Amino acid sequence: MSSSIVPSTSKAARLAARSRLIPRRTHTARHFSNSRTTYQQVQDAYIISASRTPVGAFNGAFTTVPAPSLGATAIKSALAKSKIPHDRVTDVYMGQVLQAGSGQAPARQATILSGLSSSVESTTINKVCASGMKAVSIAAANIQLGLGDVQVAGGMENMSRVPYYLPRASQQPRFGEMKIADGMISDGLWDVYNQIHMGVCAEETAKKHKISREEQDEFAILSFKRAQEAWAAGKFKDEIVPVTVKDKKGDIEVAEDEGYKKFKPEKVSTLKPAFVKENGTVTAANSSSFNDGASALVLGGRDVAKEYGKDSRVLARIVSYADAAVDPIDFPIAPAKVVPIVLERAGIKKEDVKVWEFNEAFAAVIKANAKILGLGVDNVNPWGGAIALGHAIGSSGSRILATLLHQLQPGEYGCAAICNGGGASTGMVVQRIDTSDL
Repeated sequence: MSSSIVPSTSKAARLAARSRLIPRRTHTARHFSNSRTTYQQVQDAYIISASRTPVGAFNGAFTTVPAPSLGATAIKSALAKSKIPHDRVTDVYMGQVLQAGSGQAPARQATILSGLSSSVESTTINKVCASGMKAVSIAAANIQLGLGDVQVAGGMENMSRVPYYLPRASQQPRFGEMKIADGMISDGLWDVYNQIHMGVCAEETAKKHKISREEQDEFAILSFKRAQEAWAAGKFKDEIVPVTVKDKKGDIEVAEDEGYKKFKPEKVSTLKPAFVKENGTVTAANSSSFNDGASALVLGGRDVAKEYGKDSRVLARIVSYADAAVDPIDFPIAPAKVVPIVLERAGIKKEDVKVWEFNEAFAAVIKANAKILGLGVDNVNPWGGAIALGHAIGSSGSRILATLLHQLQPGEYGCAAICNGGGASTGMVVQRIDTSDL
């Protein structure tokens, strides 16, 4: 054997030995499923019950009652009306705008104070005045997507208890005066983009849409007249839950809205403009007031509605909902943008709507939106609105929804819409039904 062959043989032997020591890689086949993903069908969401506290006047009957306590009262009442066992509830969504001083997680407080289990998840929603209605739309989406069985949604506010703000020492001057800010104005009533009060935005709306002072005053008087007539006829009794307020003299039961009786029609035209002194048209009389209150609705899917909706006064299908936005200064007319969207999604026309509920932040809001949408007067806020009943801002979106539901008969459609600061709105279309329709 020649010497040139030996190294090759030796090299081959070494390679063979090495191959025995190193594990050989194996190729594992990747298996892909040939079966299609099972999609769950979107189901309908239904409102089983709705309840609200009376709306308290600013520094009035509810001054000592924190917002979560008001919320708890509304939740407890709505659940009692629904007759749904507490252990069926999986989520609670409650709107609250002015949360400073309310303590951690206000919706969580309202949930536990209402008697629901601590295992029920709770979320506080802040979309300014639209918070309560946005809370309902979130709950509805959960049900439609199969993410929850029974949901509670609504809103709460106590504007009487909002604190003043004093910046911390690091933000204060070394010497000189210190200024405190009204938390209610800075977090609830102030347009941060234009640095003006929201009432000035209402003035801009009145100017752009040629709404006179007289028109606004007339509507304010109509709102109070309707509210007084509705209360006299007992129309609110099914939606109201009394609130027991502890007082030094004992417990006091508040069972009626406080503001609608404090009205002097002869004074309306004599008031000076509240926001724009020269040629202003928006006054304290044709604007909503500062208020305290809460409202809550119980929602469920078809099976829940079929099982517990038989005796419901407000059983309704949530047909559609939406949000819409405009320029911040034009926030009063944001409902006119969201309404066409919810009507289209619902597959109906404005003529199909039996009752409209718009939040009366200002009379200019109602007059401008009615003009843009081509609506009449008779079926817009027939029982009065926030100008007379009050505007507890975190609750108003769900409050007008509760009031709307109590006006409808089975088969009828209703539409509720509310503007919110920053230039946006939320709207919803509902249809009252009977359990035989399920």
